[in-house]
Amino acid sequence: MEAYLLCMLVGLLRASDPRLETYHVGANTISISGISSGAAMATQMHVINSETIMGAGIIAGVPFACSRGTIAGASACMLTPSVESVTSLEFLVTSGSFLGNVDSTSNLRHDKVYIFSGTSDTVVKPGNGPNIQRFYQHYISNRANIKTVFTMTAEHCMPTDTYGGRCETLSASNGYLNNCGYSAAYDLLNHIYGGTLKKPMNDTSVSGNLMKFDQNEFFHLSSPSTYSMDITGYVYVPEVCSQRISACRLHIALHGCRMGRKTIGDIYVRHTGYNEVAELNNIIILYPQVIPTVSNPNGCWDWWGYTGVYYATKHGFQITALRRMMERVSRY
Repeated sequence: MEAYLLCMLVGLLRASDPRLETYHVGANTISISGISSGAAMATQMHVINSETIMGAGIIAGVPFACSRGTIAGASACMLTPSVESVTSLEFLVTSGSFLGNVDSTSNLRHDKVYIFSGTSDTVVKPGNGPNIQRFYQHYISNRANIKTVFTMTAEHCMPTDTYGGRCETLSASNGYLNNCGYSAAYDLLNHIYGGTLKKPMNDTSVSGNLMKFDQNEFFHLSSPSTYSMDITGYVYVPEVCSQRISACRLHIALHGCRMGRKTIGDIYVRHTGYNEVAELNNIIILYPQVIPTVSNPNGCWDWWGYTGVYYATKHGFQITALRRMMERVSRY
């Protein structure tokens, strides 16, 4: 009890943003997506917490654990997907499930997965898309539950229908958001949630319910920066969900390298297209944030082990923090 009270006191002393609140989230409605390193982390979160997470959107990502825990392995995975052994990655998941480091893979059987890989991606080579597809096909029984978009002439980016640089150009100045005339945010959410979501129009407006929240408390006695995470995160709560009357859904959207708040401000959380879809379809969007550090200068999510050897297990520091955030929002 004393340790718990000390933890709470430290959290209060560090807090500068509001506390993340709890909402009415329906059962089996939690999903996750990400771009680049955020896509790698989304895959990790999905596989590790498959008992809770029912779908994933992977944009310019890589298969689960393909880095083998090293930066050299991560680079090889991104740039030479043709030599990647997907079967060996499946073995890692099976072993992890047996040891209790990931949830039972039987939970993945009916999940929905969306995979995007641009044909012009020079950062994460396009061959990674089919590798991710083969990985998930090993676990998901209905092939129709896996949607792939592999033919778009897109660079390494989060594709939007209205915002950002040219689709085929690497656009760091726009936060790696590219105007491809196509909303990946809508397409992946629509696929994950059954294909019946209302699609935003050009005049669709959001109600201004994008809020900051304190990430400190999800790390207990340590500082978020110890694990390359920001003290501040964002959450978008549709007007209906804020009233806590009707059940809403929860989606976690993970930015990529050099796309966090410390690097591009709120460009990612405002212009990816998630909020407009969320407002029309009663989906809460959680936007956790990573920061650049000495061990992680580009502000990437940990998919190669810079936070420790347990990075891709239930015991990983970032995985644990994300799970605590997810549980906070959805507990009712």
